[in-house]
Amino acid sequence: MKPFMARRRSFLFLLLFVLSLSPRAQTAAQVVDIPTRPGVTQRFLYLAPDKPRAAVILLAGGHGGLQIFPNGSVNWGDGNFLVRTRDLFRQQGLAVAVVDAPSDRQSAPFLNGFRQTPEHVADLKAVIGWMRDKTGVPVWLVGTSRGTQSAAWISTQLPRADGGPDGLVLTSTILSDPRGRPVPAMPLDRVTVPVLVVHHQQDGCKQCPFSETSGLMEKFTSAPRKELIPVSGGISKGDPCEAWSHHGYNGLETEVVDRIAAWITAH
Repeated sequence: MKPFMARRRSFLFLLLFVLSLSPRAQTAAQVVDIPTRPGVTQRFLYLAPDKPRAAVILLAGGHGGLQIFPNGSVNWGDGNFLVRTRDLFRQQGLAVAVVDAPSDRQSAPFLNGFRQTPEHVADLKAVIGWMRDKTGVPVWLVGTSRGTQSAAWISTQLPRADGGPDGLVLTSTILSDPRGRPVPAMPLDRVTVPVLVVHHQQDGCKQCPFSETSGLMEKFTSAPRKELIPVSGGISKGDPCEAWSHHGYNGLETEVVDRIAAWITAH
């Protein structure tokens, strides 16, 4: 009986160790609500190391309506690349905000049709200001998939001197969009902060063909520093536009987050 119990304890210890290494194993986050527009608040998850080197505001794809509960769990999007890797960013020395839809967009269509509006700019400007005051370090916008339409648009509308971000990271960028304005159609020459673009070479989403990333990079004519990081490999499951395909860097989470964090903190 004793050898069995010892083996059982060893198995449980090994299981807990493996789970601790998983991207899904998350450090508890603080739920923050801040006022943005009259009668509107913006909720986000906040987590940070003791002495952050920089800060990132993570903008999920899809409709963006995470519906964050007071206990820090989310009703939707926990598998989204940027949502599920939030603690990996913290482990790289970055303060992190994972942003929900605002209080007046907490039902369908959530952020659909809202990402390129003055109201969305105002909401994210408030989050940038809060993060800057809280951490005292540079604040970067990081978007994935349809979140790139938010991150890029805010960066074209809000210069750093007017409360905009210190840098921009786009992952799995929306490069074509029959339902609206894709990122390359935005006035990207207005972006005057460093720009990092990360894209999977085998991204199978029709709105995100890797072949169009070079044309995207050419449009950032005013960025003081810019780079395209192509990635390959990993695991692709299900819908090619969803989080567990190459589009969501399935199996590459640690590598991609490490490279983003290294680029952000290099200068």
